Amino acid sequence: MEHMTYEISDFQIDVINRSHTIPVLVDFWAEWCGPCKMLGPVLERLAEKSNSQWALAKVDTDKNQSLARQYGIKGIPNVKLFVDGKVANEFTGALPETAIAQWLKKALPDRFRKEIERAQQMLKEKNTSEAQSVLEEIIKQEPGNQHARVLLAQSLIFSDPDEAVELVDGIEEHSEHFPMVEAIRTFNSFTMKLLHLDSLPDDPVKPTYVAALTELGAFNYDGAIERFIEVIRNNRYYDDDGARKGCIAIFRILGEEHDVTQKRRRDFSSALHL
Repeated sequence: MEHMTYEISDFQIDVINRSHTIPVLVDFWAEWCGPCKMLGPVLERLAEKSNSQWALAKVDTDKNQSLARQYGIKGIPNVKLFVDGKVANEFTGALPETAIAQWLKKALPDRFRKEIERAQQMLKEKNTSEAQSVLEEIIKQEPGNQHARVLLAQSLIFSDPDEAVELVDGIEEHSEHFPMVEAIRTFNSFTMKLLHLDSLPDDPVKPTYVAALTELGAFNYDGAIERFIEVIRNNRYYDDDGARKGCIAIFRILGEEHDVTQKRRRDFSSALHL
């Protein structure tokens, strides 16, 4: 493989400007630094194997002392990840290659983050079909993209709950997206409960709980939450705490800015602390 030159000539162009297009990993090093000479080839190998998901830039701190001061370099090697012109993450010292690979896996932003942000804005503006097209294209290119899968599932939960649940299959508790996944699965479980009302425990609150499920099935979220809250006030733990789980799922699916969430959040909290 042809040897790549990673030393920068212009920090603004090679790092700051470029990081708006692709994450740039900057290796602050010096010729006299032994650990730097160990780390450098490791970073270069990882960069060559990165499939252009990120770029490597090297800064000699002896030749660029003002830059070193600007970015608070107190010990080298120091590695900083620049995203959209700013330091997004960093580490100091000559870490083993496996440790750096794991660090990169967590530190690198989603390469589809701008498309996902665009889809999120479309969903907020009720341009659901356009958002779904964007998200479907992301998933086509990267089937394991959890953020895109969860957003698409969220947009489908009212129209196609089975497809929504299938989209989030395999996303578990360690994922940052799990709270929304849990809400989607809760929604789907309520759809199943509506089909099997006889399986619900007998209790004075059962008719109110069934009414909440019916309202939810009719997409009347305000009415569903109102009845769920009534159940919480009278028998908090009915159907394995189902009313509380139902309220939380609705709040998450609708979002904190939704009128129903803002209207009912205080009543929900009050009911929990009776």
